[in-house]
Amino acid sequence: MRLLAAALLLTQSANSAPAHIERGELRAALDTLYAGAFATAARLYADLSARDSTDPAPVIFHAGAYIWWAAAKDSDDFASELIDSLLDAAIAKARSKPVGIDRDFWLATALGYRARERDLHGHSWGASKDAKGMRDAYRRVLAADSSCIDCYLGLGLYNYGLARASTFARFVARLIGLGSGNAEEGLRMMHRVASGGDLARVEAAWVLASALVREGDRDKQRAEPLRAEARAIVTGLGLRYPNNPVFQRFLRKYPGS
Repeated sequence: MRLLAAALLLTQSANSAPAHIERGELRAALDTLYAGAFATAARLYADLSARDSTDPAPVIFHAGAYIWWAAAKDSDDFASELIDSLLDAAIAKARSKPVGIDRDFWLATALGYRARERDLHGHSWGASKDAKGMRDAYRRVLAADSSCIDCYLGLGLYNYGLARASTFARFVARLIGLGSGNAEEGLRMMHRVASGGDLARVEAAWVLASALVREGDRDKQRAEPLRAEARAIVTGLGLRYPNNPVFQRFLRKYPGS
């Protein structure tokens, strides 16, 4: 569960670069984050946020840098108050934007982050409400712009997570309108982003690998090929980002045959 919980929703559609921040700057800071330089990435996003106080994007990624840093430390509590504060601010900034694709995309992304954080700290009801808001907002984006492949990462996690939740959690999810989820569909969505996504491609690959390990834990007959696929994915990530301790810890835990 920790492997999957550590996954982030660092997603961005093909046309969602903020007006006052160059796309290359977001990408460079994201590469810095994945390279394992979490403190440096956090500073870069803080600097980008200072250039446009109305833009939720760098605030979301700023929180993401600390979430990755916490995962590297194997600590659910590291910088948790700061992360919550950043996500609350990002959600407020997103909601203040004019109605449209840009607003819905960033609102969905911020809500997805906060759902993850709330679930990690045992706030299931709040996490469920945020997950529903994320789902609805991403669906609105796709209804208006079907080219947003990165949107499928959040929706894939949503489908997979609901399908693999406990019986009681699935019952509660149906009561509040979350649905029942579909694990196979969720995995297909993750595959789609991992192979064809934009800035979410690395993130999707990591989330997919984590989900495959969990599937292997559920199905002992398929455990070996599923873990082999997961290791191949993370090996590729580790080669690209050799100093990321999260990837290296995975490879030590699941060594090749």
